[in-house]
This record gives sequence, C-alpha cells and structure tokens, in this order.
Amino acid sequence: MHGDDHHEAEQAQGEAIHLLTPNDEWTELSNMEGTSSSAKGNANVTIDHTTTDDRENQQSSSQMNAVVEHEETPAAEPVVYKVYKIRWFGLMQLVLLNIVVSWDWLSYSPVANTAATFFSTTPSVVNWLSTAFLFSFVAASPLTIYALYHGGPRLSFIAASLFILIGNWIRYAGTRSSPPRFGVVMFGQILNGLAQPFVLSAPTRYSDLWFSSRGRVSATAIASLANPFGGALGQLINPFLCSQPSDIPNMTLYVAIISSAATIPTLFVPAKPRTPAAPSGTAPRPTLRTTLRLLTRNPTFWLLLLPFATYVGLFNSLSSLLTQILTPYAFSETSSGIAGALLILVGLLAAAISSPLIDRSKKYLPLIKFLVPIIALCDLAFIWAPGTRSALAPYIILSLLGAASFSLVPVALEWLVEVTFPATPETGSTLCWTGGQLLGAVFIVLSDALEASDDADPPRNMGRALVFQAVVAIAAVVPAMLLGVVGRVREGRLGVDKGRDAG
Repeated sequence: MHGDDHHEAEQAQGEAIHLLTPNDEWTELSNMEGTSSSAKGNANVTIDHTTTDDRENQQSSSQMNAVVEHEETPAAEPVVYKVYKIRWFGLMQLVLLNIVVSWDWLSYSPVANTAATFFSTTPSVVNWLSTAFLFSFVAASPLTIYALYHGGPRLSFIAASLFILIGNWIRYAGTRSSPPRFGVVMFGQILNGLAQPFVLSAPTRYSDLWFSSRGRVSATAIASLANPFGGALGQLINPFLCSQPSDIPNMTLYVAIISSAATIPTLFVPAKPRTPAAPSGTAPRPTLRTTLRLLTRNPTFWLLLLPFATYVGLFNSLSSLLTQILTPYAFSETSSGIAGALLILVGLLAAAISSPLIDRSKKYLPLIKFLVPIIALCDLAFIWAPGTRSALAPYIILSLLGAASFSLVPVALEWLVEVTFPATPETGSTLCWTGGQLLGAVFIVLSDALEASDDADPPRNMGRALVFQAVVAIAAVVPAMLLGVVGRVREGRLGVDKGRDAG
C-alpha cells in the first residue's frame, strides 16, 4: 500500500466510520464509544423488543431485547427497546406546525391578483412573497441541522414556533397600516420562511428517535406530507376568505390566529423517549463533519438528491404560480385553488395508502423508480392542460401528479436514511429539502420571466414556463434510474435493527 493510501485508511479508522464488507455485514471501526476490535469477536447478541404500545407489542412479540454477553465477563443489563404512546402527541404537533407554516407560505399566492390590487403592485411582485419564503429556508438550513443534531426535535419545534408566532403578527400589522406596507408583510413572510426548515426537516429525525422500523415510513409520511396539506388549505380556503382586495387584512388575521394557536402544544412535547425505540437508536452518532463526509462521498446520496430537489422545486413553483398559469385561460382564482387542492389532497390519499405498505415490504427503490417517470410524464402533459379551457384536464393531471409526488417523498427520505447510515438522518433530509426550496425559488423567478407579453394569445400566459418545467422534470429521471446501478446500495439502519452483528 502506498503511503498516501495508508494515511487515508488510518484517518478513516480514526473517524470511526461504519462501512459494509462485500457480504453486507457491518464492520465497525474502533474509537466509537470505546468499542475495541477484540470485543467484536467474542460478542454474542440476543434480541428483545418490548413496547408500551399495545398494537406494536403484539406485532413485536417475536422479537427480544439486545443483550451483549461476553465470554469472559458477566452478563450485561438488558437494553430494553420501547415505543411510547406519547410519541403520537409529538408527531401531531409536528403535523400542526408543518400545516400552518405551509399555509403561511401560500397565504397570498392563491389570491395573487387580488393581493396585487390591495398592495398597489403587480402579481409578479406578490410572487416574491413566496420566493422570499423559499430563500429564507435555505438561509436557516445550517441552523436547522445544528438544532436537530444538538437539541433534537423539541428545540427545532420551539424555534419554528417562535418564528411562526412573530412572523404572522408582523404580516398582519403590515396589512392594517394605512397605506398597506408591503415591505412589512415581506419581513413577516421571511420570518415564517425561517421557521419552515425547523419542522420540514424534522420528520426523519423524529421518527428515528421515537419509532421502530415498523412505523418510521408512516411517521415520516404523516409529518412530511402535512406540509403540503397546509398548502392545500391555503389554496382552497384563502380564495373564499378573500373575494375582494379589502378582505386581505382579515384573511391575514385569520391565518395568524390559527398559526398562533398551533404553536401552543410545543411547550408540552417531550425531548426524547426514556429508552430507545430500536437498536439503531443506541448506535453512536458521528460528528456533523463526519456525517457531511459520509454523505458527499456516497454516490447514492447525490443520485437521490438531484431528482428529489428537482421535483420538490417544481412542485413549489407550480403551487406558487398555479393561479397565474390558469387564469389567462378564463379560470377563476377559486377554480385555480381547487386545482391546487386536488394536487395535494389526492397526493395525501395516495401516500396514506402507499406508506404503510412500504413500512411492511421495505421495497423503497422499486417504488422510487416507478414513481419518478410518472411525475415527469405528468409535468409534460400539463403543458397542454390549461389550453383546453376545461377544468377536467388540469384536475386529472394534477391529481395524478400529486399522487406520484406525495407517495415519493416519505419513501425517498426514509431510503436516504438507510443508504447513508450511520450519517445522522436530519443532515441528509435538510440538505435534500434545502435543494428543493432553492430550486423552487429559482424556478419561480425563471418561470415568471418566461411569462408571455400582453400581445400574446392569451395575454400573459405561462406556456413557455410549463415547457421549461417539463424539460427539467424529464432530465431529472436520469439520476433516479441510476440508483442501485451506480454506487453500492446497502441495508444500514435496518440491518442494525434486525440485530445484525456489528462486528
């Protein structure tokens, strides 16, 4: 071995990075929590799994708790793995926060034309409320990773609640001033945007901390998909709350009251369970620097990041611009809101069906490769949907797009944790969501620039923007199809939870 190679191997060993051997068994390098290589060969692993949840207790009756006994030492105390019913309270609070922060994001987009009249500006300027929100997500991402790593989900919940509480009432103050102050509303919107990563990036960390392998995908799905559900509420409800420009202040007030009420349960969310939910919960956590190195050197991470970020970005752009896309073809703001709601609600229904099935089968990769081409085809078909001037085509295509997109999100996030283990789950999740929010903001700006002129037929249509989005969606299929072909796909966290010997 050359000197450089030998030095690199020693450095990797010193960082205690877990690697897989060719036969898919874990090799644990030394230095993590004082584990010595000599202990590995003598360890006898037995598994016991108990739970305080009656239903999961029945399902897990065949499992036992992991007890490591050494031939030359007395038997150690059993490590009891439990899932607690209180985990549902924390999960529901994460759902609430994701709902209201997304509703805050799309407060004005569904009524962009009405809001433009109220603020004496143009719909393109109103769109910057949505765009600035997404850029705020990117700015807060490093703090999110730090908070989730060092303080866990509860600290993240508290940070998000404070930003939501302050941001909403600043927005309301901006609408109540005379004349209305768009800049003040923008500042409140930025604060709301700073709140989003703290809750949107938290589901994988929360499910990893509180749930066993039998419920993680479903828990991640419930919390992650609550975010677009909030967007659906905004798309559907806000046009009814705001039928004329003078309704903007009251609409903002109603959203502020709901958002403020949703932050109160944060005070009662426990920080962590008394005992770990699964064997992977006792695994040593690498440092953030080591986690970033693990992620950046993993080809599968990049191949998953690219399509995930692209499709999240396209979804954000479509949700923000849907009113501008449809209204040139004689659709009302209410009809556009219904279309946006279908995009999300049908997607939620599809995810509610698919997530429990994936929790049982663990067939992450086949489903990802099945759903990605469907998303691209829906984006392609939507180019011609507004031109039909009938609600049927947009409603059907957006429903299919929502079903495929929403089924993909929790599966991709949980599979990301598996293939990058032992990298911390919140880091990979935050990076993927950050990429999606950043691309969403970029796509909104580019799509707005591609808007047709007043002389076009119909005036100010978004046809070129839809073509651009379809091309990007089709290009993102390529890295998704390379998953499992380029780079090694390994069973990481699942292998630990099944009681596989680490040595």
